Amino acid sequence: MSEQEYNRLSKIYTRTGDKGTTGLGDGRRVSKTHARIEAIGAVDELNSWMGLLINELKDAQIMRHRLQKPLETIQHRLFDLGGELAMPGYQLIQEAFVTDLENTLDEFNQHLPPLKNFVLPGGSRLACYCHMARSVSRRAERQVIAAKESGEMINSPLMQYLNRLSDLLFVLARVAARKSGGEVLWQQSGKQQVDN
Repeated sequence: MSEQEYNRLSKIYTRTGDKGTTGLGDGRRVSKTHARIEAIGAVDELNSWMGLLINELKDAQIMRHRLQKPLETIQHRLFDLGGELAMPGYQLIQEAFVTDLENTLDEFNQHLPPLKNFVLPGGSRLACYCHMARSVSRRAERQVIAAKESGEMINSPLMQYLNRLSDLLFVLARVAARKSGGEVLWQQSGKQQVDN
């Protein structure tokens, strides 16, 4: 690694965003409230929640041997996803990444009983972290769609990845809750029921 490569991130502030704009990979400067930047921000927040989820998984020791590697891979893919959003015209998220998520989702979902009611976030701290990441993934997906609807070019696998990721996180929340006391099922009367 050259000295230039080593030091390329040594200066954290650049002052280029002091007037409320930021740069995209294609050279455009856009408002920090631009739809594409909002989507990038949501993906960054999602990646932070994934980091918290991975660390909770390590602490909880629940499913760690089956989940740590897939979740770490997802973190790297989310960084790629943010990079793709920052570089209009490039594609970093491939359909194979979506297929990987689907395979992981199928693996965990096959052992769960069918849902007969809505599930509330709860059941264990790990399950709650899964639900937090899931809800942020859904928001990131909505913001990516908003960017597309505003005229931004967004590749289909990127949108599919966020959609499948939120589905996977929902399934993982169910698995984690069932391993730690049970899922909290929504009851219209307001009474909570736990389903083991």
